[in-house]
Amino acid sequence: MLTVISPAKKLDFERSRLVIPATLPELQSDAYSLSQTARRLSVADLRKLMHISEPLAKLNQARFKAFEEQPADYLIKPAALAFAGDTYMGLEAKSFDTDAMTFAQNHLRILSGLYGLLRPMDQIQPYRLEMGSRLTTRRGKSLYQYWGDRLSIKLNELGETTGSINLLNCASVEYFTAVDPNALKLRIITPVFMEVREGTCKIVSFFAKRARGAMARFAIQNRVTDVEGIKGFDLDGYGFRKDLSEGDRLVFTRDYPDTAKAG
Repeated sequence: MLTVISPAKKLDFERSRLVIPATLPELQSDAYSLSQTARRLSVADLRKLMHISEPLAKLNQARFKAFEEQPADYLIKPAALAFAGDTYMGLEAKSFDTDAMTFAQNHLRILSGLYGLLRPMDQIQPYRLEMGSRLTTRRGKSLYQYWGDRLSIKLNELGETTGSINLLNCASVEYFTAVDPNALKLRIITPVFMEVREGTCKIVSFFAKRARGAMARFAIQNRVTDVEGIKGFDLDGYGFRKDLSEGDRLVFTRDYPDTAKAG
């Protein structure tokens, strides 16, 4: 089974111990090309493109201008260790041993607006470019048009290489929309995480993001291959709900953690 997750806006570029060798992104040339397009945008353009503040726009303009096709080692860090948002708190890639990280390198992919598809140990430079950005390139007026069916084709190739027929979708809707379902040959299984409070089930973004990362970790650590294996997910108090699930949309619920703070 393959698994896909989203990247994160929050980054951590402090040095980390590597349990397996780092790798170079397969679509590095595309990332460089996109950075060259984005670096020509003004601060005002970037604010409009990504709906961010002026300080963040200035920061990311500087990042695009500094982006290198062949960056020095001190400028890069493996993606699974560099991303530091909620999903990555659930993934806990820093805790992987050699076997787990090797398995993740072969079966986990991070969808990226800039890099397309990333392996966990692919070295990235600091950036921010959401998949939903309407960045005009030679291939269209959005990153969805830029990537087209190429991400699906890459996932198909990986499925053949690893003998996988299922794709565990732990990515957000924004990012998974970049995967063309018409070109994808893998069966898509999408887990949904809900909190139960006073008898009502509700998706809470903060908790759902972390749970998607935890599900990816569960699939890696348990070498999950099929739907039944996914249903066994029980981390952080979640349990499978057959009554709320339908087809390959698998719902997991838990009692709302009142003591947790989603901020």
